[in-house]
Amino acid sequence: MTTTQSRFEGTWAENEALMRRTAMAAVVTGGLLVTIKTVAYILTGSVALMASLVDSALDIIVSFVNLLAIRHALTPADREHRFGHGKAEPLAGLLQGAFIAGSTMLLVTESMKRLITPQPLEHGMFGIVVTVVSTAAALALVIQQHYVVRRTGSIAIKADYLHYMADILINIGVVIAIVLATSFGWLIADPIMGLLVAAALIWSVMSIVRQSYDQLMDRELPEEDRERIKAVVMSHPAVFDMHDLRTRAAGTRSFIQVHIEMDPALSLYRAHSIADEVEAKIRLIYPQAEIIIHQDPEGFEVPEPLAKS
Repeated sequence: MTTTQSRFEGTWAENEALMRRTAMAAVVTGGLLVTIKTVAYILTGSVALMASLVDSALDIIVSFVNLLAIRHALTPADREHRFGHGKAEPLAGLLQGAFIAGSTMLLVTESMKRLITPQPLEHGMFGIVVTVVSTAAALALVIQQHYVVRRTGSIAIKADYLHYMADILINIGVVIAIVLATSFGWLIADPIMGLLVAAALIWSVMSIVRQSYDQLMDRELPEEDRERIKAVVMSHPAVFDMHDLRTRAAGTRSFIQVHIEMDPALSLYRAHSIADEVEAKIRLIYPQAEIIIHQDPEGFEVPEPLAKS
């Protein structure tokens, strides 16, 4: 997780609405790009443009899956899922990886065929115009997605963001390939760009698959987050020590559990109040976290595996 939870902003309701709107915008944008790129590919026959079309077709499929995943992930906890449905997002991330891997193999196959048997392109200028329009639409969506990722930390939105960032880079490559093929007669530029697009697709999804796997396996939050939590807990004057800090993430939510040690002579009421105060301080930095704090008397003998956490 490269964006720490402390940077997430806004209320839970505001972020839910923002994520839903952005996911729907990605589906609509993907549909628009697929339509115009299909027409352009039919007219030009460019394998680079076909690569861009494949990428956009994947984007709309993945964006639709993300829309469903986000709606499910934002469903409140219920009797069967008391920790919520946040892991729907990393599951969608793994599904995206499978989609992209399969389509990339098809793209590599077509590009290799064109390398062996180059074919001339037609209506190159039309292809360039369509690509520029596609880039403008993708850029507007990417700006919105970048804002939402910084605000919510959504894996699903981040996956879409990376896809459309790749789409922009791919479109630039398509323009270069078409110009080289139509104006300079370098026909192999088209399939070479197709292969480069395939490499970009694989690279763009690796971080999403890795992050999705980490969340599904309940990997700890980054060490910088854990150190920040420790500093907040120990800043309370009534907390003498702490142990057994456990953290994980599921979608946009974090889960934090910690044991704190206090004066054994404190009343149960006072110990509970201190725990509430510590929780409030943690929540200032991690507003969307689920926080559980256990109170222990000072000098409590901590089991060896927990003492090192």
